[in-house]
Amino acid sequence: MKKLISYLRDYKKETFVAPLFKLLEAGFELIVPLIVAMIIDDGIAKGDKPLIFRMSLVLLSLALIGWTCAVVAQYFAAKAAVGATAKIKADLFGKIMSLSFSETDTLGNSTMITRMTSDCALFQNAVNLFLRLFLRAPIIVFGAMIMAFTISVKAALVFVGVIPLLSLVVFGIMQITVPLYRKVQEKLDGLLGITRENLTGARVLRAFCREDEEIKQFSETNKSLSAMQVFVGKIAGLTNPLTFLLINTAIIVLIYVGALEVNSGSLTQGEVIALYNYMSQILVELIKLASLIVTVTKGYASAKRITAVLEMPSEVTEEKNCGKEVTSGKVEFRNVSLTYKNAGAPSLSNISFVANPGEIIGVIGGTGSGKSSVINLIPGFYPASEGSVEIDGTDISDYDPDTLRKSIGVVPQYAKLFRGTVRENMLCGNEDATDDEIWQALKDAQAYDFIMQKDGKLDYMIENGGKNLSGGQKQRLTVARALVRRPKILILDDSTSALDYKTDSLLRKAVADLDYKPTVFIVSQRASSVLNSDKTVVLEDGECVGYGSPAELLKNCDVYREIYRCQFPEQV
Repeated sequence: MKKLISYLRDYKKETFVAPLFKLLEAGFELIVPLIVAMIIDDGIAKGDKPLIFRMSLVLLSLALIGWTCAVVAQYFAAKAAVGATAKIKADLFGKIMSLSFSETDTLGNSTMITRMTSDCALFQNAVNLFLRLFLRAPIIVFGAMIMAFTISVKAALVFVGVIPLLSLVVFGIMQITVPLYRKVQEKLDGLLGITRENLTGARVLRAFCREDEEIKQFSETNKSLSAMQVFVGKIAGLTNPLTFLLINTAIIVLIYVGALEVNSGSLTQGEVIALYNYMSQILVELIKLASLIVTVTKGYASAKRITAVLEMPSEVTEEKNCGKEVTSGKVEFRNVSLTYKNAGAPSLSNISFVANPGEIIGVIGGTGSGKSSVINLIPGFYPASEGSVEIDGTDISDYDPDTLRKSIGVVPQYAKLFRGTVRENMLCGNEDATDDEIWQALKDAQAYDFIMQKDGKLDYMIENGGKNLSGGQKQRLTVARALVRRPKILILDDSTSALDYKTDSLLRKAVADLDYKPTVFIVSQRASSVLNSDKTVVLEDGECVGYGSPAELLKNCDVYREIYRCQFPEQV
């Protein structure tokens, strides 16, 4: 929480002015009952109309001044809360973007979205209400009690008796609801996770007719969340009736005591009305205070969740000013093993091979053999558990991550495109690329022809995730995005699975003929995709069971020979 409060340092003026003006508003509000008492006792009772008129103007002035103070306080409180939260969101987003793949896997996408949206909104509301009410509510409550003592000590004892009871109700309910609100937030995380999963996998669900089952699961989770919220709401809902009960009981006692005092001549009718108004002010402020406490409690729970992400130690190597850059693109794995977080067994074990500059390296194996795990180690997406991955003879942990990754072009296994024009998506690979360079990359990726047929060509608008493109078109554009960078190392992670054999062959030929000769890694389950590679790494159950040219592997690697036989039975 302290870490998030530090974001208010840039808003010191706002955090001072907002409570100050709320304090002024409270002071003016405490004067109002005395003016009303004067109007009743000295104006109405004595028929002094000029006094009534003057005091009415005073009341109007106090209302106008109080309204002005409230507006000023609200403005500065909102400015501080919104400004600080905006900076928190920016830092939180930056932190999330800096996390390694294993850290984002551990956190989960749904909880990160919740912390960026719901938790930040709750923290913002908590700061806003706190700045407006943390001084006003106590000042009104204790100020009203003090003002009551100035009117009548005997009647003021009613205030002394009811305020502790009211505080007991408010804080007692808060103690019960605080942990429940935390559980509600956790259940909300789960619901968002289901929602996100269903939205991203909508086509799969429809293909397998799983809509009813998923709707049932969502309904059950939603009912559980709703039941928890209703339960908490019922407990929190006791605040108003209990406080009203206590206050109205206190008002009855106050009127009774006041009536006795009026009969004895110790109090005037106006003073009784003033005491009644002070009691009403206490009721209103305690209800506000209860709302403030609930909101601050939610905000505090959310702040802890946000802080947990901001303070999470990152596995990603911090920026280094060593000045090292990738020059030739030589990649070497030295006895590399990889175990994912919370995994029961390693995904890779003792992987060793060398990819020389300009070579085309095939990575082949069955599903789950560790192909993607191998190539994810090269850009440092995951840190090796054992051994080292070296580029140009330097361990990747010694490179600045940005410098390292700017030299690597990655085409992920699942094509990811962003909403925007074709040009904007290509510029993700190289923001300084010219249109000529983009067109050349599109030609190499075999995407030139279909882009030329689109309205606007490079200005053709791609929907979020490339929903208005076919699978093959998306894959070719992701390849072009990597090629426009002209990387020293090019990684194609099963990036041609949606292409026909002819287009796949043309693309691989274009990659082999690139004039800047990057070190190329082609990950595939197709033997045809790695037939022309200089060397091929064969994986099975996370272990390297073969490494050499395709011809050599056909002779001495059973796993590769089996893969080849399944795809080219007539040639074996």
